[in-house]
Amino acid sequence: MNPPNWRTYLVTQESLSSGRSTVEIVEAAIDGGVDAVQLREKDADARWRYELGLELRELTAAAGVALIVNDRVDVAEAIDADGVHVGQSDLPVAVARDLLGSDAIVGCSASTVTEAERAEADGADYLGVGSIYGTSSKDVVAENDRLGPERVAAIADAVSIPIVGIGGVTADNATPVAEAGATGVAVISEITAAEDPAAATRRLADAVETGKALESGGPTNE
Repeated sequence: MNPPNWRTYLVTQESLSSGRSTVEIVEAAIDGGVDAVQLREKDADARWRYELGLELRELTAAAGVALIVNDRVDVAEAIDADGVHVGQSDLPVAVARDLLGSDAIVGCSASTVTEAERAEADGADYLGVGSIYGTSSKDVVAENDRLGPERVAAIADAVSIPIVGIGGVTADNATPVAEAGATGVAVISEITAAEDPAAATRRLADAVETGKALESGGPTNE
């Protein structure tokens, strides 16, 4: 359940699920071995996210999967989530930590080495680095889009906390992200929009494990 062990990280967005509910997608991802789930649902109000979060908390707790809430520290606290993920324009990492306590997982988005180093100094448990290959799921300024695995490598050299690569990541391009030093990868569409989310989760995990093996110089699973 801890960030150093995360290989696959699902960020929820029901609008991309082809008519299926977020609960259905998360259940399938859990069947596929997902390590962490982030409750995002960027277009939903706090009440809907809270009620969905209660359902997801029950599912993830039973499966031993980490549940993280995007941005909303209050929702994370209300549903007893494992933690929160904040961006550069959200509450600071240190404030989220003060509100949620020392046992909570606090993640932070970072696109530069400077942002990553500051997040680590402020007490972040992991970093979401991107956008790696480009994203349409949120507004990203041009200089922070399509950073490539090279930015992951630069940040991995600068910090000691786990990194999750995000932004346009698929099973076909996840291996270089892990090889560059990411612990795992975070995705929305790759799992949510897949015909078989469980199988998509397994393919993603295999790609990450291949990258980790290449990083360490060991044999790959290919």
